[in-house]
Amino acid sequence: MIDGEFTVEKNMGEMFMRSDIVKKGATRCAHRSLFHANGFGPDELSRPLIGICNSFNEIIPGHMHLRSITEAAKLGVAAAGGTPIEFPAIGVCDGIAMGHTGMKFSLASRELIADSIEAVAMASGFDALILIPNCDKVVPGMLMAAARLNIPSVIVSGGPMLAGRFHGRDVSVSQAFEAAGKFAAGQMTEAEMTELEAKVCPGCGSCAGLFTANTMNCLSEALGMALPGNGTIPAAYNGARLILAKLAGKVVLELLKRDIKPRDILTRKAFENAITVDMGIGGSSNTVLHLTAIAHEAGIEIPAMLFDEISRRTPYITKLSPAGTHHMQDLEEAGGLNAVMHELSKKNLLHLDALTVTGTLGDRIKDAEILRADVIRTVDNPYRATGGIAILRGNLCPDYAVVKASAVKEDMLVYKGTARCFNSEEEGVNAIMDGAIHDGDVVVIRYEGPKGGPGMQEMLNPTAVITGMGLKVGLITDGRFSGASQGACIGHVSPEAMEGGPIALIEDGDIISIDIPNRKLELEISDEELARRRAAWVKPEPKIKTGYLARYAKLTTSASTGAVLKS
Repeated sequence: MIDGEFTVEKNMGEMFMRSDIVKKGATRCAHRSLFHANGFGPDELSRPLIGICNSFNEIIPGHMHLRSITEAAKLGVAAAGGTPIEFPAIGVCDGIAMGHTGMKFSLASRELIADSIEAVAMASGFDALILIPNCDKVVPGMLMAAARLNIPSVIVSGGPMLAGRFHGRDVSVSQAFEAAGKFAAGQMTEAEMTELEAKVCPGCGSCAGLFTANTMNCLSEALGMALPGNGTIPAAYNGARLILAKLAGKVVLELLKRDIKPRDILTRKAFENAITVDMGIGGSSNTVLHLTAIAHEAGIEIPAMLFDEISRRTPYITKLSPAGTHHMQDLEEAGGLNAVMHELSKKNLLHLDALTVTGTLGDRIKDAEILRADVIRTVDNPYRATGGIAILRGNLCPDYAVVKASAVKEDMLVYKGTARCFNSEEEGVNAIMDGAIHDGDVVVIRYEGPKGGPGMQEMLNPTAVITGMGLKVGLITDGRFSGASQGACIGHVSPEAMEGGPIALIEDGDIISIDIPNRKLELEISDEELARRRAAWVKPEPKIKTGYLARYAKLTTSASTGAVLKS
Protein backbone atom coordinates (compact mmCIF):
# COMPACT_ATOMS: atom_id res chain seq x y z
CA MET A 1 0.00 0.00 0.00
CA ILE A 2 1.27 3.47 -0.87
CA ASP A 3 1.23 6.10 1.84
CA GLY A 4 2.23 9.75 1.89
CA GLU A 5 5.95 9.05 1.60
CA PHE A 6 7.81 8.97 -1.69
CA THR A 7 8.66 5.28 -2.00
CA VAL A 8 8.98 2.62 -4.64
CA GLU A 9 7.77 -0.67 -3.22
CA LYS A 10 7.94 -4.11 -4.80
CA ASN A 11 5.06 -6.60 -4.51
CA MET A 12 5.07 -9.88 -6.48
CA GLY A 13 7.39 -8.42 -9.07
CA GLU A 14 5.22 -5.41 -9.84
CA MET A 15 6.46 -1.89 -9.21
CA PHE A 16 4.08 0.44 -7.42
CA MET A 17 5.05 4.04 -8.09
CA ARG A 18 4.46 7.14 -6.05
CA SER A 19 2.54 8.59 -9.00
CA ASP A 20 -0.10 5.87 -8.59
CA ILE A 21 -1.64 8.09 -5.92
CA VAL A 22 -2.71 10.54 -8.64
CA LYS A 23 -3.59 8.20 -11.48
CA LYS A 24 -4.91 4.78 -10.34
CA GLY A 25 -8.30 3.64 -9.11
CA ALA A 26 -11.90 4.80 -9.36
CA THR A 27 -11.31 7.70 -6.98
CA ARG A 28 -8.74 9.10 -9.41
CA CYS A 29 -11.16 9.50 -12.32
CA ALA A 30 -11.11 13.29 -11.98
CA HIS A 31 -7.34 13.29 -11.68
CA ARG A 32 -7.00 11.34 -14.95
CA SER A 33 -9.37 13.76 -16.65
CA LEU A 34 -7.07 16.62 -15.74
CA PHE A 35 -4.06 14.76 -17.11
CA HIS A 36 -6.15 14.13 -20.26
CA ALA A 37 -6.70 17.88 -20.57
CA ASN A 38 -2.93 18.29 -20.67
CA GLY A 39 -2.62 15.73 -23.46
CA PHE A 40 -1.44 12.75 -21.39
CA GLY A 41 -3.08 9.54 -22.57
CA PRO A 42 -3.44 6.17 -20.81
CA ASP A 43 -0.11 4.88 -22.16
CA GLU A 44 1.78 7.88 -20.80
CA LEU A 45 0.03 7.60 -17.44
CA SER A 46 1.09 3.96 -17.19
CA ARG A 47 4.74 5.10 -17.06
CA PRO A 48 6.63 6.80 -14.22
CA LEU A 49 5.89 10.52 -14.01
CA ILE A 50 9.15 12.44 -13.99
CA GLY A 51 9.04 16.09 -12.92
CA ILE A 52 11.36 18.31 -14.94
CA CYS A 53 11.97 21.51 -12.98
CA ASN A 54 13.08 24.22 -15.42
CA SER A 55 14.36 27.50 -13.95
CA PHE A 56 14.27 29.30 -17.31
CA ASN A 57 13.70 33.04 -17.29
CA GLU A 58 14.71 36.03 -19.37
CA ILE A 59 16.52 37.99 -16.63
CA ILE A 60 19.42 35.62 -15.86
CA PRO A 61 21.94 35.01 -18.69
CA GLY A 62 22.66 31.62 -17.16
CA HIS A 63 19.02 30.63 -17.60
CA MET A 64 17.95 32.12 -20.90
CA HIS A 65 18.85 28.94 -22.82
CA LEU A 66 17.37 26.40 -20.41
CA ARG A 67 14.35 25.67 -22.61
CA SER A 68 16.56 23.67 -24.96
CA ILE A 69 18.23 21.86 -22.05
CA THR A 70 14.78 21.01 -20.68
CA GLU A 71 13.53 19.71 -24.02
CA ALA A 72 16.58 17.47 -24.28
CA ALA A 73 16.01 16.14 -20.76
CA LYS A 74 12.38 15.40 -21.64
CA LEU A 75 13.48 13.48 -24.74
CA GLY A 76 15.88 11.48 -22.58
CA VAL A 77 13.12 10.62 -20.10
CA ALA A 78 10.67 9.59 -22.83
CA ALA A 79 13.29 7.45 -24.58
CA ALA A 80 14.02 5.68 -21.29
CA GLY A 81 10.36 4.85 -20.66
CA GLY A 82 9.16 7.71 -18.49
CA THR A 83 6.65 10.51 -18.91
CA PRO A 84 8.31 13.93 -18.50
CA ILE A 85 6.25 16.77 -17.02
CA GLU A 86 7.80 20.24 -16.92
CA PHE A 87 7.25 22.79 -14.17
CA PRO A 88 9.04 26.08 -13.31
CA ALA A 89 11.23 27.50 -10.58
CA ILE A 90 12.11 31.13 -9.93
CA GLY A 91 15.59 32.62 -10.08
CA VAL A 92 17.29 35.89 -9.13
CA CYS A 93 20.30 37.21 -11.05
CA ASP A 94 22.78 38.18 -8.36
CA GLY A 95 24.66 40.49 -10.68
CA ILE A 96 21.55 42.51 -11.52
CA ALA A 97 20.36 42.42 -7.89
CA MET A 98 23.76 43.60 -6.63
CA GLY A 99 24.07 46.89 -4.77
CA HIS A 100 20.39 47.62 -4.08
CA THR A 101 17.44 46.22 -2.14
CA GLY A 102 17.08 43.40 -4.66
CA MET A 103 20.16 41.66 -3.29
CA LYS A 104 18.36 41.10 0.01
CA PHE A 105 16.15 38.64 -1.86
CA SER A 106 18.96 36.56 -3.32
CA LEU A 107 19.78 34.17 -0.48
CA ALA A 108 16.16 34.26 0.67
CA SER A 109 15.10 33.02 -2.78
CA ARG A 110 16.95 29.76 -2.09
CA GLU A 111 14.25 28.80 0.42
CA LEU A 112 11.45 29.79 -1.97
CA ILE A 113 12.96 27.56 -4.66
CA ALA A 114 13.25 24.56 -2.35
CA ASP A 115 9.76 25.10 -0.93
CA SER A 116 8.10 25.53 -4.32
CA ILE A 117 9.71 22.37 -5.74
CA GLU A 118 8.58 20.45 -2.66
CA ALA A 119 5.05 21.79 -3.10
CA VAL A 120 4.75 20.86 -6.79
CA ALA A 121 6.43 17.46 -6.45
CA MET A 122 4.32 16.45 -3.45
CA ALA A 123 1.07 17.73 -4.95
CA SER A 124 1.73 16.04 -8.29
CA GLY A 125 2.96 12.69 -7.04
CA PHE A 126 6.10 12.67 -9.17
CA ASP A 127 8.17 9.49 -9.11
CA ALA A 128 11.48 11.25 -9.77
CA LEU A 129 12.94 14.64 -10.68
CA ILE A 130 15.37 16.19 -13.11
CA LEU A 131 16.38 19.59 -11.74
CA ILE A 132 17.66 22.18 -14.20
CA PRO A 133 19.32 25.17 -12.48
CA ASN A 134 22.33 27.25 -13.34
CA CYS A 135 22.97 30.25 -11.15
CA ASP A 136 23.73 31.14 -7.54
CA LYS A 137 20.86 30.25 -5.20
CA VAL A 138 18.99 28.10 -7.73
CA VAL A 139 21.52 25.25 -7.62
CA PRO A 140 21.57 24.88 -3.81
CA GLY A 141 17.82 25.49 -3.64
CA MET A 142 17.21 22.57 -5.99
CA LEU A 143 19.67 20.34 -4.14
CA MET A 144 17.90 21.19 -0.88
CA ALA A 145 14.59 20.19 -2.44
CA ALA A 146 16.05 16.90 -3.68
CA ALA A 147 17.39 16.06 -0.23
CA ARG A 148 14.12 17.03 1.45
CA LEU A 149 11.85 15.11 -0.94
CA ASN A 150 14.21 12.13 -1.22
CA ILE A 151 12.89 10.82 -4.52
CA PRO A 152 15.33 9.82 -7.31
CA SER A 153 16.81 13.05 -8.68
CA VAL A 154 19.50 14.28 -11.06
CA ILE A 155 20.90 17.80 -11.40
CA VAL A 156 21.70 18.96 -14.94
CA SER A 157 22.70 22.61 -15.22
CA GLY A 158 22.92 24.99 -18.14
CA GLY A 159 26.72 25.33 -17.94
CA PRO A 160 29.16 28.23 -17.60
CA MET A 161 29.42 31.27 -19.84
CA LEU A 162 32.46 31.64 -22.09
CA ALA A 163 34.88 34.37 -21.04
CA GLY A 164 34.70 37.63 -22.94
CA ARG A 165 37.69 39.30 -24.60
CA PHE A 166 38.84 42.85 -23.85
CA HIS A 167 42.08 44.37 -25.11
CA GLY A 168 43.66 41.00 -25.75
CA ARG A 169 42.74 39.23 -22.48
CA ASP A 170 39.97 37.03 -21.14
CA VAL A 171 37.50 38.87 -18.92
CA SER A 172 34.27 38.17 -17.04
CA VAL A 173 31.65 40.11 -15.10
CA SER A 174 34.02 40.71 -12.16
CA GLN A 175 36.04 43.11 -14.31
CA ALA A 176 32.86 45.08 -14.99
CA PHE A 177 32.22 45.47 -11.25
CA GLU A 178 35.84 46.53 -10.72
CA ALA A 179 35.50 49.10 -13.50
CA ALA A 180 33.51 51.38 -11.18
CA GLY A 181 36.51 51.68 -8.85
CA LYS A 182 38.94 52.18 -11.72
CA PHE A 183 36.71 54.88 -13.17
CA ALA A 184 36.46 56.62 -9.77
CA ALA A 185 40.25 56.45 -9.40
CA GLY A 186 40.80 57.89 -12.90
CA GLN A 187 42.33 54.65 -14.17
CA MET A 188 39.62 54.04 -16.78
CA THR A 189 37.71 56.38 -19.06
CA GLU A 190 33.97 56.30 -19.52
CA ALA A 191 34.47 55.14 -23.12
CA GLU A 192 36.64 52.23 -21.95
CA MET A 193 34.07 51.29 -19.33
CA THR A 194 31.32 51.30 -21.98
CA GLU A 195 33.44 49.12 -24.25
CA LEU A 196 34.19 46.71 -21.40
CA GLU A 197 30.57 46.26 -20.34
CA ALA A 198 29.66 45.17 -23.88
CA LYS A 199 32.29 42.41 -23.90
CA VAL A 200 32.59 40.77 -20.47
CA CYS A 201 29.41 38.67 -20.82
CA PRO A 202 29.36 37.39 -24.41
CA GLY A 203 26.37 35.05 -24.18
CA CYS A 204 24.38 32.49 -22.24
CA GLY A 205 25.65 30.63 -19.20
CA SER A 206 26.58 31.26 -15.58
CA CYS A 207 29.25 33.98 -15.37
CA ALA A 208 32.58 32.61 -16.56
CA GLY A 209 34.73 32.62 -13.41
CA LEU A 210 34.67 30.28 -10.44
CA PHE A 211 31.96 32.32 -8.79
CA THR A 212 29.14 30.88 -6.66
CA ALA A 213 27.05 29.45 -9.51
CA ASN A 214 29.90 27.60 -11.18
CA THR A 215 31.29 26.46 -7.83
CA MET A 216 27.94 24.92 -6.88
CA ASN A 217 27.53 23.29 -10.29
CA CYS A 218 30.99 21.77 -9.86
CA LEU A 219 30.20 20.64 -6.33
CA SER A 220 27.00 19.00 -7.61
CA GLU A 221 29.38 16.62 -9.40
CA ALA A 222 31.50 16.11 -6.29
CA LEU A 223 28.37 15.42 -4.22
CA GLY A 224 27.40 12.78 -6.76
CA MET A 225 24.09 14.40 -7.75
CA ALA A 226 25.14 15.50 -11.25
CA LEU A 227 26.75 13.90 -14.28
CA PRO A 228 30.42 14.45 -15.18
CA GLY A 229 30.80 17.74 -17.05
CA ASN A 230 27.83 19.38 -15.35
CA GLY A 231 29.99 22.10 -13.84
CA THR A 232 32.45 22.77 -16.65
CA ILE A 233 31.05 22.11 -20.14
CA PRO A 234 30.35 25.64 -21.43
CA ALA A 235 26.76 26.62 -22.14
CA ALA A 236 27.83 27.62 -25.64
CA TYR A 237 28.87 24.02 -26.36
CA ASN A 238 25.27 23.31 -27.21
CA GLY A 239 25.67 19.78 -28.52
CA ALA A 240 27.57 18.52 -25.46
CA ARG A 241 25.10 20.06 -23.04
CA LEU A 242 22.07 18.63 -24.87
CA ILE A 243 23.65 15.18 -24.83
CA LEU A 244 24.26 15.59 -21.09
CA ALA A 245 20.59 16.52 -20.55
CA LYS A 246 19.37 13.54 -22.57
CA LEU A 247 21.64 11.26 -20.55
CA ALA A 248 20.14 12.68 -17.35
CA GLY A 249 16.76 11.39 -18.54
CA LYS A 250 18.15 7.88 -18.90
CA VAL A 251 19.97 8.05 -15.57
CA VAL A 252 16.97 9.23 -13.54
CA LEU A 253 14.88 6.27 -14.78
CA GLU A 254 17.71 3.93 -13.81
CA LEU A 255 17.83 5.49 -10.35
CA LEU A 256 14.07 4.98 -10.04
CA LYS A 257 14.35 1.35 -11.14
CA ARG A 258 17.11 0.73 -8.59
CA ASP A 259 15.37 2.80 -5.90
CA ILE A 260 18.40 5.04 -5.34
CA LYS A 261 17.37 8.27 -3.66
CA PRO A 262 19.24 11.52 -2.90
CA ARG A 263 19.91 10.59 0.73
CA ASP A 264 21.60 7.40 -0.46
CA ILE A 265 24.02 9.69 -2.32
CA LEU A 266 24.11 12.75 -0.03
CA THR A 267 25.94 11.04 2.82
CA ARG A 268 28.57 12.44 5.17
CA LYS A 269 31.20 11.05 2.79
CA ALA A 270 29.65 12.94 -0.13
CA PHE A 271 29.76 16.23 1.76
CA GLU A 272 33.37 15.65 2.79
CA ASN A 273 34.19 14.99 -0.87
CA ALA A 274 32.44 18.20 -1.94
CA ILE A 275 34.24 20.26 0.69
CA THR A 276 37.57 18.74 -0.37
CA VAL A 277 36.96 19.61 -4.01
CA ASP A 278 35.80 23.08 -2.96
CA MET A 279 39.12 23.63 -1.19
CA GLY A 280 41.14 22.19 -4.05
CA ILE A 281 39.62 24.50 -6.66
CA GLY A 282 39.30 27.60 -4.46
CA GLY A 283 35.53 27.90 -4.72
CA SER A 284 33.19 30.62 -3.51
CA SER A 285 32.90 31.25 0.23
CA ASN A 286 29.11 30.97 -0.22
CA THR A 287 29.54 27.21 -0.41
CA VAL A 288 29.89 27.14 3.38
CA LEU A 289 26.31 28.39 3.62
CA HIS A 290 24.96 26.19 0.85
CA LEU A 291 26.61 22.87 1.66
CA THR A 292 25.56 23.31 5.29
CA ALA A 293 21.97 24.00 4.21
CA ILE A 294 21.84 21.02 1.81
CA ALA A 295 23.29 18.76 4.51
CA HIS A 296 20.63 20.02 6.91
CA GLU A 297 17.92 18.88 4.49
CA ALA A 298 19.63 15.50 4.22
CA GLY A 299 19.64 15.15 8.01
CA ILE A 300 23.40 15.59 8.32
CA GLU A 301 25.15 18.15 10.51
CA ILE A 302 28.14 19.84 8.90
CA PRO A 303 29.94 21.99 11.49
CA ALA A 304 31.76 25.03 10.14
CA MET A 305 35.08 23.82 11.48
CA LEU A 306 34.89 20.76 9.20
CA PHE A 307 35.52 23.14 6.30
CA ASP A 308 38.67 24.37 8.00
CA GLU A 309 39.81 20.89 8.97
CA ILE A 310 39.53 19.74 5.37
CA SER A 311 41.06 22.98 4.06
CA ARG A 312 44.19 22.47 6.13
CA ARG A 313 44.93 19.13 4.47
CA THR A 314 43.80 19.90 0.91
CA PRO A 315 46.19 21.48 -1.62
CA TYR A 316 44.87 24.33 -3.75
CA ILE A 317 45.53 23.12 -7.31
CA THR A 318 43.54 25.41 -9.63
CA LYS A 319 43.57 29.19 -9.78
CA LEU A 320 40.54 30.40 -11.65
CA SER A 321 39.05 33.88 -11.91
CA PRO A 322 38.69 35.91 -9.70
CA ALA A 323 41.86 34.56 -8.04
CA GLY A 324 43.58 33.89 -11.36
CA THR A 325 43.22 34.47 -15.10
CA HIS A 326 41.76 31.12 -16.15
CA HIS A 327 38.02 30.60 -16.57
CA MET A 328 35.62 27.66 -16.59
CA GLN A 329 36.26 26.82 -20.24
CA ASP A 330 39.93 26.34 -19.34
CA LEU A 331 39.02 23.93 -16.54
CA GLU A 332 36.89 21.93 -18.99
CA GLU A 333 39.82 21.77 -21.45
CA ALA A 334 42.09 20.66 -18.61
CA GLY A 335 39.95 17.59 -17.88
CA GLY A 336 37.15 19.06 -15.78
CA LEU A 337 36.20 18.06 -12.26
CA ASN A 338 37.08 14.42 -12.90
CA ALA A 339 40.71 15.41 -13.47
CA VAL A 340 40.69 17.56 -10.33
CA MET A 341 39.21 14.76 -8.25
CA HIS A 342 41.57 12.15 -9.68
CA GLU A 343 44.53 14.34 -8.74
CA LEU A 344 43.22 14.98 -5.22
CA SER A 345 42.64 11.25 -4.78
CA LYS A 346 46.40 10.71 -5.08
CA LYS A 347 46.67 12.04 -1.52
CA ASN A 348 43.77 9.86 -0.35
CA LEU A 349 41.65 12.95 0.20
CA LEU A 350 38.41 11.59 -1.27
CA HIS A 351 36.00 8.81 -0.36
CA LEU A 352 36.11 6.87 -3.62
CA ASP A 353 33.40 4.47 -2.46
CA ALA A 354 30.86 7.30 -2.24
CA LEU A 355 27.83 6.71 -4.45
CA THR A 356 26.96 9.00 -7.36
CA VAL A 357 24.04 8.97 -9.78
CA THR A 358 26.22 6.85 -12.09
CA GLY A 359 28.04 4.47 -9.73
CA THR A 360 30.88 5.09 -7.30
CA LEU A 361 33.09 8.14 -7.41
CA GLY A 362 36.14 5.90 -7.82
CA ASP A 363 34.71 4.32 -10.97
CA ARG A 364 33.78 7.73 -12.33
CA ILE A 365 37.26 9.27 -12.05
CA LYS A 366 39.59 6.27 -12.48
CA ASP A 367 40.56 7.10 -16.08
CA ALA A 368 40.68 10.91 -15.69
CA GLU A 369 43.86 12.84 -16.33
CA ILE A 370 45.11 16.41 -16.36
CA LEU A 371 45.14 17.70 -19.94
CA ARG A 372 46.44 21.23 -19.23
CA ALA A 373 49.08 21.44 -16.54
CA ASP A 374 48.84 25.24 -16.58
CA VAL A 375 45.25 25.02 -15.31
CA ILE A 376 45.30 22.05 -12.92
CA ARG A 377 48.48 21.62 -10.92
CA THR A 378 49.53 18.39 -9.27
CA VAL A 379 49.11 17.79 -5.55
CA ASP A 380 52.90 17.86 -5.27
CA ASN A 381 53.11 21.32 -6.88
CA PRO A 382 50.02 23.23 -5.69
CA TYR A 383 49.48 26.96 -5.66
CA ARG A 384 49.20 26.64 -1.89
CA ALA A 385 49.52 23.69 0.43
CA THR A 386 46.15 24.43 2.00
CA GLY A 387 42.69 24.95 0.57
CA GLY A 388 40.88 27.93 -0.83
CA ILE A 389 38.60 28.74 2.13
CA ALA A 390 39.54 29.45 5.75
CA ILE A 391 37.29 29.51 8.80
CA LEU A 392 38.30 32.19 11.32
CA ARG A 393 37.53 32.44 15.03
CA GLY A 394 38.21 35.11 17.64
CA ASN A 395 36.55 37.62 19.92
CA LEU A 396 35.07 39.33 16.85
CA CYS A 397 33.46 36.10 15.60
CA PRO A 398 32.87 33.66 18.46
CA ASP A 399 30.91 31.33 16.15
CA TYR A 400 32.90 31.73 12.94
CA ALA A 401 33.76 33.88 9.94
CA VAL A 402 34.68 32.86 6.40
CA VAL A 403 37.31 34.11 3.98
CA LYS A 404 38.19 32.96 0.48
CA ALA A 405 41.89 32.68 1.30
CA SER A 406 42.82 31.70 -2.26
CA ALA A 407 41.75 35.17 -3.46
CA VAL A 408 43.78 37.05 -0.80
CA LYS A 409 47.18 38.42 -1.78
CA GLU A 410 50.14 37.15 0.22
CA ASP A 411 50.82 40.55 1.81
CA MET A 412 47.25 40.71 3.17
CA LEU A 413 47.08 37.29 4.80
CA VAL A 414 48.25 38.90 8.05
CA TYR A 415 47.00 42.46 8.50
CA LYS A 416 46.09 45.01 11.14
CA GLY A 417 43.98 48.04 10.41
CA THR A 418 41.82 50.81 11.78
CA ALA A 419 38.08 50.16 11.86
CA ARG A 420 35.76 52.30 9.77
CA CYS A 421 32.20 51.28 10.64
CA PHE A 422 29.06 51.38 8.50
CA ASN A 423 25.61 50.06 9.30
CA SER A 424 24.68 49.19 5.72
CA GLU A 425 26.37 48.28 2.46
CA GLU A 426 25.19 51.52 0.87
CA GLU A 427 26.95 53.63 3.53
CA GLY A 428 30.15 51.67 3.01
CA VAL A 429 30.14 51.94 -0.78
CA ASN A 430 29.44 55.68 -0.65
CA ALA A 431 32.38 56.21 1.71
CA ILE A 432 34.72 54.21 -0.54
CA MET A 433 33.60 56.04 -3.68
CA ASP A 434 33.92 59.41 -1.90
CA GLY A 435 37.58 58.69 -1.09
CA ALA A 436 36.99 58.44 2.67
CA ILE A 437 38.70 55.01 2.94
CA HIS A 438 42.48 54.79 2.90
CA ASP A 439 45.25 52.20 2.99
CA GLY A 440 45.49 50.77 6.48
CA ASP A 441 41.73 50.81 7.16
CA VAL A 442 39.39 47.91 7.84
CA VAL A 443 35.94 48.57 6.43
CA VAL A 444 33.26 47.12 8.72
CA ILE A 445 29.83 46.65 7.12
CA ARG A 446 27.30 45.31 9.60
CA TYR A 447 23.58 44.75 10.09
CA GLU A 448 23.65 42.87 6.78
CA GLY A 449 23.39 39.33 8.18
CA PRO A 450 20.51 36.89 7.59
CA LYS A 451 18.31 38.69 10.14
CA GLY A 452 19.75 42.18 9.94
CA GLY A 453 19.91 42.67 6.17
CA PRO A 454 17.63 40.93 6.07
CA GLY A 455 18.79 38.33 3.58
CA MET A 456 22.58 38.54 3.99
CA GLN A 457 23.24 40.37 0.75
CA GLU A 458 26.50 39.95 -1.14
CA MET A 459 29.14 42.67 -0.97
CA LEU A 460 30.60 42.54 -4.48
CA ASN A 461 30.13 46.28 -5.01
CA PRO A 462 32.42 47.41 -2.15
CA THR A 463 34.98 44.66 -2.76
CA ALA A 464 35.12 45.34 -6.49
CA VAL A 465 35.44 49.08 -5.97
CA ILE A 466 38.24 48.54 -3.43
CA THR A 467 40.03 46.28 -5.92
CA GLY A 468 39.49 48.69 -8.79
CA MET A 469 40.83 51.63 -6.75
CA GLY A 470 43.87 49.61 -5.66
CA LEU A 471 43.26 50.16 -1.95
CA LYS A 472 45.13 48.04 0.61
CA VAL A 473 42.35 47.57 3.14
CA GLY A 474 40.46 44.77 4.86
CA LEU A 475 36.70 44.36 4.81
CA ILE A 476 34.63 42.42 7.33
CA THR A 477 30.88 41.93 7.36
CA ASP A 478 28.10 39.82 8.80
CA GLY A 479 26.84 39.73 5.23
CA ARG A 480 28.53 37.64 2.58
CA PHE A 481 30.58 38.01 -0.58
CA SER A 482 30.05 37.17 -4.20
CA GLY A 483 32.17 34.38 -5.59
CA ALA A 484 33.63 37.14 -7.76
CA SER A 485 35.02 38.98 -4.73
CA GLN A 486 38.73 39.00 -4.00
CA GLY A 487 41.00 40.47 -1.34
CA ALA A 488 41.02 40.36 2.47
CA CYS A 489 37.24 40.15 2.57
CA ILE A 490 35.86 38.30 5.59
CA GLY A 491 32.17 37.49 5.70
CA HIS A 492 29.54 35.47 7.57
CA VAL A 493 30.75 37.04 10.85
CA SER A 494 28.65 35.29 13.48
CA PRO A 495 26.81 36.05 15.66
CA GLU A 496 25.59 38.84 13.40
CA ALA A 497 25.13 42.42 14.52
CA MET A 498 21.33 42.15 14.67
CA GLU A 499 21.76 39.46 17.34
CA GLY A 500 24.17 41.61 19.33
CA GLY A 501 27.31 39.91 18.05
CA PRO A 502 30.66 41.61 18.69
CA ILE A 503 30.65 43.09 15.17
CA ALA A 504 27.86 45.40 16.42
CA LEU A 505 30.16 46.71 19.15
CA ILE A 506 33.10 47.86 17.00
CA GLU A 507 33.77 51.61 17.04
CA ASP A 508 35.60 53.81 14.55
CA GLY A 509 39.30 53.83 15.38
CA ASP A 510 39.42 50.35 16.93
CA ILE A 511 42.25 48.12 15.75
CA ILE A 512 41.22 44.90 14.01
CA SER A 513 43.70 42.08 13.58
CA ILE A 514 43.37 39.61 10.68
CA ASP A 515 45.56 36.50 10.74
CA ILE A 516 44.36 34.07 8.08
CA PRO A 517 47.18 31.48 8.39
CA ASN A 518 46.41 31.16 12.12
CA ARG A 519 42.64 31.48 11.56
CA LYS A 520 42.23 34.51 13.86
CA LEU A 521 39.97 37.56 13.67
CA GLU A 522 40.33 39.80 16.71
CA LEU A 523 39.10 43.17 17.94
CA GLU A 524 41.97 44.59 19.96
CA ILE A 525 40.10 45.86 22.99
CA SER A 526 39.86 44.44 26.50
CA ASP A 527 37.18 41.99 27.59
CA GLU A 528 36.01 44.62 30.06
CA GLU A 529 35.54 47.24 27.35
CA LEU A 530 33.74 44.73 25.14
CA ALA A 531 31.39 43.90 28.03
CA ARG A 532 30.75 47.60 28.66
CA ARG A 533 29.79 48.15 25.03
CA ARG A 534 27.59 45.07 25.02
CA ALA A 535 25.66 46.34 28.04
CA ALA A 536 25.08 49.68 26.29
CA TRP A 537 24.05 48.18 22.91
CA VAL A 538 20.47 48.78 21.78
CA LYS A 539 18.98 46.54 19.12
CA PRO A 540 17.93 48.63 16.12
CA GLU A 541 14.57 48.53 14.39
CA PRO A 542 14.30 46.04 11.50
CA LYS A 543 15.14 47.55 8.12
CA ILE A 544 12.19 45.81 6.48
CA LYS A 545 8.95 45.21 8.39
CA THR A 546 6.56 43.78 5.81
CA GLY A 547 6.45 41.11 3.11
CA TYR A 548 8.54 38.02 2.53
CA LEU A 549 11.80 39.46 3.87
CA ALA A 550 10.16 40.37 7.17
CA ARG A 551 8.97 36.77 7.52
CA TYR A 552 12.37 35.49 6.45
CA ALA A 553 14.13 37.59 9.09
CA LYS A 554 11.94 36.09 11.81
CA LEU A 555 12.48 32.49 10.69
CA THR A 556 16.09 32.33 9.49
CA THR A 557 18.89 30.85 11.54
CA SER A 558 22.47 32.09 11.82
CA ALA A 559 24.91 31.98 8.94
CA SER A 560 26.89 29.51 11.05
CA THR A 561 24.09 26.97 10.58
CA GLY A 562 23.50 27.69 6.88
CA ALA A 563 20.90 30.46 7.25
CA VAL A 564 18.14 27.88 6.88
CA LEU A 565 14.59 28.55 7.97
CA LYS A 566 13.45 27.22 11.32
CA SER A 567 10.97 24.35 11.09
